Amino acid sequence: MMNERVRKYIGWGVVLALVQILVFREVNFGWGDFYHVHILVYPALILVLPIKIPRTYLMIIGFFLGLILDLFYLSPGIHSSALVFMAFIRTLVLNLLEPRGGYKVNSSPTIYHLGMNWFLSYSAIMIFLHHLFYFSMEVFTFDEMLYIWLRTVFSFIFSMLFILIFCVIFNPRY
Repeated sequence: MMNERVRKYIGWGVVLALVQILVFREVNFGWGDFYHVHILVYPALILVLPIKIPRTYLMIIGFFLGLILDLFYLSPGIHSSALVFMAFIRTLVLNLLEPRGGYKVNSSPTIYHLGMNWFLSYSAIMIFLHHLFYFSMEVFTFDEMLYIWLRTVFSFIFSMLFILIFCVIFNPRY
């Protein structure tokens, strides 16, 4: 049973990385002089990993997934640092959104286990913070705060749309 769950998560990670690299890496759209909408779907793996996974393991998984993406995007540690940040804050966000009865012992924070409204709140907070950190690291200066906010907001909207579609279609029940 446990090996089957591990294989499913590895499969999800591989699929998300491949979709990000082969499809969304090439998508760059916008309007006027603003061509900086990036669709980032790979954070969905960190979103759906089991609730009780230790933070250290989560950060290691985030680091290696980000490292693979950094190699293909030729970005020195931006994806890795953003995923490690996301993995670090995940426990805080889960504690903030914990239902009254608590979480089931071996469940994952998915639509199947916690419902659409809860998942929308959870994923919106996590993806927004990931994107804000990601674009802040990419620019790495506070002189461009408007630029960072615009990229964060517009990329967040499109990324959330595709992550929700992905989670509804594949609806992980593990």
